[in-house]
Amino acid sequence: VSPNLVNFTNMAEAEDYDFSSTDACSAYAVPIEAGQIRKGGFMVIKGRPCKVNEVSHSKTGKHGAAKCNFDCYDIFNNKKYQDMQPASAGCLQPIITRTEYTLVDIDAEDSFLTLMTEEGETREDLKLPTYPEGYGDDIQAKFDEGKQLILTVLKSMGEEQVIGDKEDTS
Repeated sequence: VSPNLVNFTNMAEAEDYDFSSTDACSAYAVPIEAGQIRKGGFMVIKGRPCKVNEVSHSKTGKHGAAKCNFDCYDIFNNKKYQDMQPASAGCLQPIITRTEYTLVDIDAEDSFLTLMTEEGETREDLKLPTYPEGYGDDIQAKFDEGKQLILTVLKSMGEEQVIGDKEDTS
């Protein structure tokens, strides 16, 4: 056998690899350039989805690129975060969804909610909100009064929380 001949039977096939799994964060956020983020927009800081409260841009200096300073608040617990990035740096923008559910029941023991979608499917994996303080008690009180409530659930970065309620008048 000549040394110039290559044996192709040992080369890897595409079936030998599993391409089905990807970075978990990629399903929750999309890339965006720091200079494109504006006040009122959303960005990920320290793995948390945040709403941008204030953005300030500094001009390019003698030794570098323009910088962006961000003042942000976590969308679930309102904790303040600050970040500074070069304007050309890649950041992540969280994918945020809002869904409305009809409140069917509240488990008295562990505060789990029974929620129903418009299609009639139920879910029982969300608890009464702990933020803002007293909001869960407020929902419980309205439910105990016999009011039909529609709850707004915010979902982002694999986390869900009730962020709003309104009375169902239909």
